[in-house]
Amino acid sequence: MRTDLTSLTTVRNLGILAHVDAGKTTVTERILYATGTTHRRGEVHDGTTVTDFDPQERDRGITIFAAAVSCAWDGHRLNLIDTPGHVDFADEVERSLRVLDGAVAVFDAVAGVEPQSESVWRQADRHGVPRIAFVNKLDRAGADLDAAVASIRDRLHPAPLVVQLPIGSQDGFRGVVDLIRMQALTWAEAGEAMVAGPVPDELREEARRRRRMLEEAVAERHTGALEEFCTQSTVSSTTLVAALRDLTRNGDGVVVLCGSAYRNRGIEPLLDAVVAYLPSPVDVPPVRGVPEGNGVPEGNDETREERTADPDAPFAALAFKVNATPTGRLTYLRVYSGTIEKGDTVRDANARRTERIGRILRVQADRHAQLERAVAGDIVAVVGLKSARAGTTLCDPAAPIVLEPPGVADPVVSVAVEARRTADSDRLATALARLAEEDPSLVVRTDPETGQTVLSGMGELHLEVAVEKIRRAQGLDVGVGRPRVAYRETVVRGVRGHVHRHVKQDGGAGQFAHVVLDVEPLHPEPGGIGFAFRSTVVGGRVPQEYVRAVEAGCRDALAEGPLAGHPVTGLRVTLTDGSTHVKDSSEMAFRTAGRAALLGALRDSAMTVLEPVAEVTVTVPEDAVGGVLGDLAARRGRVTGSAVRAGAAVVTATVPLSELFGYATRLRGRTQGRGTFTARPTGYAPTPQTGSTR
Repeated sequence: MRTDLTSLTTVRNLGILAHVDAGKTTVTERILYATGTTHRRGEVHDGTTVTDFDPQERDRGITIFAAAVSCAWDGHRLNLIDTPGHVDFADEVERSLRVLDGAVAVFDAVAGVEPQSESVWRQADRHGVPRIAFVNKLDRAGADLDAAVASIRDRLHPAPLVVQLPIGSQDGFRGVVDLIRMQALTWAEAGEAMVAGPVPDELREEARRRRRMLEEAVAERHTGALEEFCTQSTVSSTTLVAALRDLTRNGDGVVVLCGSAYRNRGIEPLLDAVVAYLPSPVDVPPVRGVPEGNGVPEGNDETREERTADPDAPFAALAFKVNATPTGRLTYLRVYSGTIEKGDTVRDANARRTERIGRILRVQADRHAQLERAVAGDIVAVVGLKSARAGTTLCDPAAPIVLEPPGVADPVVSVAVEARRTADSDRLATALARLAEEDPSLVVRTDPETGQTVLSGMGELHLEVAVEKIRRAQGLDVGVGRPRVAYRETVVRGVRGHVHRHVKQDGGAGQFAHVVLDVEPLHPEPGGIGFAFRSTVVGGRVPQEYVRAVEAGCRDALAEGPLAGHPVTGLRVTLTDGSTHVKDSSEMAFRTAGRAALLGALRDSAMTVLEPVAEVTVTVPEDAVGGVLGDLAARRGRVTGSAVRAGAAVVTATVPLSELFGYATRLRGRTQGRGTFTARPTGYAPTPQTGSTR
């Protein structure tokens, strides 16, 4: 039976999100320590953390793989996922956000909103995940809560609702004033418990002023709080908590707390806020899917089904992570409805086959506890599934459903990999296949021209980690080529009225298709990504089934462009006219004609090559700015902004991704090891050597 501790209303499924080095893993470690899950505080710099258990994570000091842990606080079960902060592993964040009900966004009190903070915030926006914010590292020199909150407001555009006031600053930071209950929460030493007491005299007036600002901000956005504010000229603590819960869950406001995770200050109030404001599985809308075999139609609500968070409903779960361990293959699941027990048979709705659940595990990073069952709202790992991949729906065989999988970004960097010993080639192929199975953002293919095995991913570090994982896990000596970026081709100036007639007669039934196409850029500026197709044919000159075949043929033609054989993107194709033959026309004939017509139209169009670009944020000492700007210019970088923050210069620039290979080493050399940078892919831009086919 399910106990009170794990009843649906007392479950919180949340992720820890932030920019790299903002303190996500340390926050997670302190949560585990505060809840009694661990009895020793793990440290990132010592390699003793629970969630960064992979050897590469400990060597590099960053989170690479999303890790799930579970703990209990105030009668609630908290299922946490510590997500990566580096942009190369954004796909791990995407898969985690797909199955979470809430999140804690961690910000550096000195740096405020950093590039990847903004990226993960936008990802959470797309998934509609409610968040609370935790401004970390208030003990650092230059820490400023108000400046961090201002950056949240200006760059992320939520309504920040600050519920705490720091007591002390920098090295003297020792606690916070709880503006809701108007009491001081202090911590004498890092290992000691929180002590609640009266607000210090020197902060009493400032605390009253900020409490008033909080009441006004909440009353502006919440009807119940506004009524009480108008009648009583104040808002009670009870009403404030209820209003903050509503504003958090509907996305109209973001509760902001603060502290220092490293010094173990501010964690208990953060846990209280998670319980008070973030939703349980019953507070979020029912998950939606389509009957098996229908795919996932866009914008078609008639065929969609809902599954509520009910243990007695038909079973439905989404696999969001697959991990091959020495003891077996682990599949991480978010259970949305129903119940499964060890030994049950479930249906893989994507592969259309049944699977048997061998074991069910409660995950504690790299450690696991056996469970007899998992119910709606749980995040667990199961053993025994053979075909499930990230994005697979598992469901009751009697009530099949397909849930929408998390999106997978297109790779932007590729390297050629090969086993240095011919005898290891088969082992390398197997290892690469397993790697792509675990991480859908990695793509393995064979180059048709060179015969090389090519591994593609989200960045240089992403591929470096993947190759190192093969070396360590399989003991293979792997050679790696120089990274290459994924170029694209696009239309700068299109053509109108391009005519193509496909006629083939070689005995028996022939083939006939006649199409007229217009081709134009999809976006006003070069660099637009995508493909659009439409038909303006009237009078039934081209039947609808043949129109679909023409579109399929056009999509076939996008694989290789006329300039350098790169995929084509950023164009709109319009079928304006055509004709058929009574006997010889067919879908195959029109698909062939569509492909040939678009290839011909592209050869007649003005084309250009696109390259991926990234937004680079470089933080360096002020005396090194000149050299850094010169180096960025040499790398075809375009500076978009600069600022001075906490005694360091922060330069923002847009740089072609191909120019960033090896930049970390160059930057360290120019700044005597004091410079750092982050890069976030932002799209594509035309290369300087533009080409044209006419």
